[in-house]
Amino acid sequence: MNKPPTELTRSALTRAELIQIMVGLGLAMLLSALDQSIVATAMPTIAADLGDFAHLPWIVTAYLVASTAVTPLYGKLADIHGARAMLLIGVATFVAGSIFCALAPSMSLLALARGVQGLGGGGLIALAQTVIADLVAPRERGRVMTYFSVVFIAASVGGPALGGVFSEHLHWSLIFWINVPLGVLAFCMSWFHLGRVRQRRHPHRLDIAGALLLVIGSSATQLALSWGGERYAWSSAPILSLLAAAGAAWALFAWRTRAAEEPLIPLAVLGDAVVRDATLSGAFGLGTFVALSMFLPIYFEGALGLTADRSGLALIPLTVATVAGATIAGRLMSRTRHYKAAPLVGLAAATVAMAALWLWLDSLSLVALDALLAVAGLGVGAMLPVTTVSVQNAVPAHNIGTATAVTQFSRQLGGVFIVAIFGAIVIGGGPSAAPAEPDTLRAAFRAALGIGALFLLASCLFLARMEERPLHGGE
Repeated sequence: MNKPPTELTRSALTRAELIQIMVGLGLAMLLSALDQSIVATAMPTIAADLGDFAHLPWIVTAYLVASTAVTPLYGKLADIHGARAMLLIGVATFVAGSIFCALAPSMSLLALARGVQGLGGGGLIALAQTVIADLVAPRERGRVMTYFSVVFIAASVGGPALGGVFSEHLHWSLIFWINVPLGVLAFCMSWFHLGRVRQRRHPHRLDIAGALLLVIGSSATQLALSWGGERYAWSSAPILSLLAAAGAAWALFAWRTRAAEEPLIPLAVLGDAVVRDATLSGAFGLGTFVALSMFLPIYFEGALGLTADRSGLALIPLTVATVAGATIAGRLMSRTRHYKAAPLVGLAAATVAMAALWLWLDSLSLVALDALLAVAGLGVGAMLPVTTVSVQNAVPAHNIGTATAVTQFSRQLGGVFIVAIFGAIVIGGGPSAAPAEPDTLRAAFRAALGIGALFLLASCLFLARMEERPLHGGE
């Protein structure tokens, strides 16, 4: 049976049509990327207005737990029903959650609404990357993905500024209301422009039991790592219970993956050497970047005496360099056969830069510190598009959505794990006393940066081990 005349294949797309699709995907990604940066700035104002500081961390935790847990599920459903359908569901759920957040009269209801937001936002980045995989051949995919760099620059730089302006001069609910027009526009553009593109669908079965075990395991893991050493002692009953639940759920998930006729994450995907090495490299590299982004403001303000706004400015070199590294490596993928070379050099330099920060942090000026952070950012950024495209290139077409979501899922869990380690070191060093004792804070950060250098080295080694398979040039 012939396709309807309005349905386009990858090769039939014009440049203008591809740009329109990418704008819609970029808006969908912006919803997810903007969320954490814009919310973090407004948290003190939200707590004061709702009169509940004790449960404030839940508005971050609820989103992170929900969004991470559902990411692999979105990938599998995208392989079954098409990435467009799941992207539309994700955007609609995120917008609905945003409206509930803006109207929430209490912290408990706000945390619940943030969970709904996370259920929608968890798949947006992975789904956007899956759509690009459906439309663009691997040889050109890295270059096309670099156009999304502007999304992450806008989120990283503009998010804190918008959050501060909205919460201080207008009302904190605007940080959620802003998602409504952005989400509606993303929904409409994806609906109309992706509606004319042939969707990749495969008759998979959804492993409900495996999905539930994955959700329980990832949620318990995140809660244990987020609360351990901060809200509860690591040896406390709540943390030990969470760790036990996580261990049991992951063990059962591993058993289910081997026993199920069609597991949630196919063994062919999990067993592929490229997928394994690429996801581990991404988890260690991006996890280190996330931890630096979260904890460096504490150092800037507590040890260097910077104000909050200057601390935000001091973080820009790390963020912008990461995007620049992704742009350079992504473009080189379409021009060179040895596409691992640039990120390998970048990660090696990043490891050296982190080691230099560890060794000489006490004597570095702010300019020198930012220069070394920029080198680290370049290396991490260069690794990201290469590992994503390598995973998509390594798996068969009917598993691209699942594999892409697994990559994103591993990066998110890596971020949670490394943030927990940085938090244990920095908070264990006495963040409450940091303004009065900058030397104590410097010592804690030196230790954290030393660990960070080891994580970047691990990212580099896993990337070096990853097989450099030829990139497909077309359909």
